[in-house]
Amino acid sequence: MEEDSGLENNGMFALYQLITQYIDISDSELEYCLSMLSYEVYKKKDILLKEGEICSKIYFVAKGLLRIYFIDDKDEEKTFHFCLENTFGTDYESFLKGIPSSFSIQAMEDTDVLVISFEMLQNIYRVLQHGEKLGRRITEEYFFLVNDKIKAIYVNAPLVRYRDMDKRFPKIHQRVPQHCIASYLNITPVHLSRLKYMNDTA
Repeated sequence: MEEDSGLENNGMFALYQLITQYIDISDSELEYCLSMLSYEVYKKKDILLKEGEICSKIYFVAKGLLRIYFIDDKDEEKTFHFCLENTFGTDYESFLKGIPSSFSIQAMEDTDVLVISFEMLQNIYRVLQHGEKLGRRITEEYFFLVNDKIKAIYVNAPLVRYRDMDKRFPKIHQRVPQHCIASYLNITPVHLSRLKYMNDTA
């Protein structure tokens, strides 16, 4: 598949590149997959998924930024993850098991996404020669993300988490409110200000 400006703009070429990192896919298989995708557009602050709903979609961010978060026992929002361009966003456990979601997903900017439904995923398993491998690799990536997130909270110092976040999410400070970043790092906004000063003067 050669790069095309239309495909590049709507995220399909980036999705193709991502898929081919995981599996070999023929032109006919690719055409089948792309024909099943839907394209959705969200405004800043729109909610794509509410906690307690069953997640029926995987979102591939073509443009913009998503935040995955939950409400803790103090009724405060806690950011779990940010989804930048050319990455996936969903609640995989809810999506795969058909159970109520533990997370909400919100657009932090005007955001365009390609949507993969549960039914489409099942068709990918059935039609693509390496479809099940693709699904397994994407699920593994999500597992590693969750594992790294939990391990970092218990093992890494706040400044280490801060620097890792900057590497993982370039320019995130210019794209989301600081209180969302603080909750992602599991620290207070005041502590975040101290970390920014320490990092800038190191």
